[in-house]
Amino acid sequence: MIKKRSVLAVYLLSIITLGIYGIYWQVKTKEELKSLGADIPTAWLLIIPIANIYWTYKYADGYSTKLKKDNNGVLWFLVFYFIGIITPAIVQTDLNKLADKKSK
Repeated sequence: MIKKRSVLAVYLLSIITLGIYGIYWQVKTKEELKSLGADIPTAWLLIIPIANIYWTYKYADGYSTKLKKDNNGVLWFLVFYFIGIITPAIVQTDLNKLADKKSK
């Protein structure tokens, strides 16, 4: 099930918890993308150097194919990897739109 979250709250909680909520948010949204059919590996890869790059690619690819449906996984990977601060805003906004559609 897709959970609607405040984008502002994601940022504020990430700042307050010194990034821990940001990791939690990534794990939860990964599970939501997997429920849509995305092929994203375990979130433990987030804490392993170099493997976290692969994880980010798979996350971006899952977002691109299953949520955005534009099949631009490489483009989204570059955006998420190099301008990572905007990832929660982009992903959560699209998840919220999907949650709104499913609740109607």
